[in-house]
Amino acid sequence: MGRHVSGNCPELDRLVDDSCAEMGREIDSLCIPRLAGVVLGGGYGRGEGGAREKLETRVGVGETIDKFHSPTPTLSNDLDFFAITEDGAPEAETIATIGEALKPVSEKWSKKLGVDVDFAVKIPWRLKHDEERIMVQELVRGYFDVAGKKGEDLFSGIAKIDAAKLPWMEAARLLMNRGMGLLFAMTGNHGLDFVNRNINKCILGVGDAFLVSRGLYNWRIEDRAAALAAQGDDGLYARAVEWKFRPTEEPVCNLETARETWLDGHLEVIAAVGDDDYRRTFRNAARWVVRRHSIGEISTFALNPVVRILESVKRHVRDRAAPDDSLMRDWEIFN
Repeated sequence: MGRHVSGNCPELDRLVDDSCAEMGREIDSLCIPRLAGVVLGGGYGRGEGGAREKLETRVGVGETIDKFHSPTPTLSNDLDFFAITEDGAPEAETIATIGEALKPVSEKWSKKLGVDVDFAVKIPWRLKHDEERIMVQELVRGYFDVAGKKGEDLFSGIAKIDAAKLPWMEAARLLMNRGMGLLFAMTGNHGLDFVNRNINKCILGVGDAFLVSRGLYNWRIEDRAAALAAQGDDGLYARAVEWKFRPTEEPVCNLETARETWLDGHLEVIAAVGDDDYRRTFRNAARWVVRRHSIGEISTFALNPVVRILESVKRHVRDRAAPDDSLMRDWEIFN
């Protein structure tokens, strides 16, 4: 495993290193109030980034177009940076201010690198509150320091938990998010690359959700592929891992196979739900009413918001229906 890119790809590792160093200097020069530090997370932060062979076109006078793969690979995934605020900073105001200050950096480097460069602004107490989420656990286990305080200081208050002890709700959240991505790919007017990526994310997300629901999750993706193989997986997840690291123009499967895989995965995950996760509570009802100003569907009233949205996603995937405004709003609020 490389420093940023899976496999042996030193030129891209250097590109990410050099880009992070220059971005770090730019961010430091901005002197952004209440910004404690910035780290690179996501795949490139934990050494699981992808590399795409660059397809180039060579045209000679009187010749047909000749497309070939350049020996120089390019980045294939977004660069996901996390901007961590100082303790005690007011959440909404600070997120908006820091996000706006980092927007020019994001735009410049997105254009320069040819992939989206995103900055997610996070409040320390929120990270602590969400420490049982996969996103937070992956971040504290795999990051690359960019600006300000080091990650070991930024994340010192977050406990590292055993992957096998992730809560069932994380399986539901994975299915919810990958189901939404699948719906966008199935029903929207998107390009081939967008569709292929969301097919791949769906296959990986369904496999990960199954492992979480059975207490078999691992932090390394190769270990998750092995765990699924031991459970009788047909190899689709392993092929999706390969595609993640070295994406091609051919998807790992078609949309209908991805849809069927998601629906089957939903049944497997729901079969493992615990009583506490499917309990109707006053707190769940209050969260929904306060944030949505409605009671929503009666059949799922007072269930955890993630479970409620997941049930709606299931119906849309089953019926091949585009997400309506209500589902979009629910997902944006509780995602």
